Formats: sequence, structure tokens, C-alpha cells
Amino acid sequence: MKAGLRRKQKGAAAIEFALVFVIFFAVFYGLVSYSLPLLMMQSFNESTAEAVRRSVAVDPTTTGYKNTIETLSITVLKQQLSWIPTALQFNADTDATALYANGVLSVTINYPSSKLYQVLPRLVLPGIGAVPNLPTLLTAKSSLQF
Repeated sequence: MKAGLRRKQKGAAAIEFALVFVIFFAVFYGLVSYSLPLLMMQSFNESTAEAVRRSVAVDPTTTGYKNTIETLSITVLKQQLSWIPTALQFNADTDATALYANGVLSVTINYPSSKLYQVLPRLVLPGIGAVPNLPTLLTAKSSLQF
């Protein structure tokens, strides 16, 4: 009797492994795929804040003050975000803006999440949907009134 029962149970371990592996892989892929966008958002927020902080050091009586602090802000962004690999296609000249108007300096980064999908593809999981499911733009903004 036991030998017959073992024959019927022979593939049960493989089926259980397959089910558990799918769940494990989904959790692992979700963890990995959301860590990069979160790291980038943290870096974007920190770099915009640093760009605004460093612009305070510019003397307001400087000739071309507006252009000077806008250029300085973009330069600081480039320095702060130089760690981003070229595969992610971040370009501070096109993805970032620094605008000084009415005594307020605003530094903004608008990074299209479609650039991330070229490096880290979306995985569509049944019952869960697309992973990672990101907004169209990853946006960070810092402002300072002078």
C-alpha cells in the first residue's frame, strides 16, 4: 500500500516547488525592481536641495546673477548625479531645469520612467500586474526664496 502511495506522490514536490518559486520570484523581482527607482528619487531630491543650498553663496550684486545661479544649480546637479550609469540615460541638460524668477530659485528634475524600463524591464505578473508600476515621470523639486 505504501509503495503505491509513493508513486502517486512522486511529482508533488516539483509542483509545490514551482508554486513557491513563482511567489518567491515575484517578491524578489519586486524588491529589486523598486529599489533602483527609489534610489534615484532619493538622489534627485538630495541633489536638487544641494543645488539650491549652494546657490545661496552667490553674491546678489553679481552681474548676470540670474544666469549665474541657474548655471551653478545645473552644475551642482551634474556633480551630485555623476554616479548614475550612462545606461539610465540621465542628462541634466534635458532632464533638469533651474529657474530664478521673482526672487525664487526652483530646481526641478523630470526623469521619464520609460528610460528605466530599458534597463529594468517590466514584468507582468498574473494577479499583480506590471512590476515595477511607476509614474510617467520621476519628479523632484526644491525651491528657495532669496
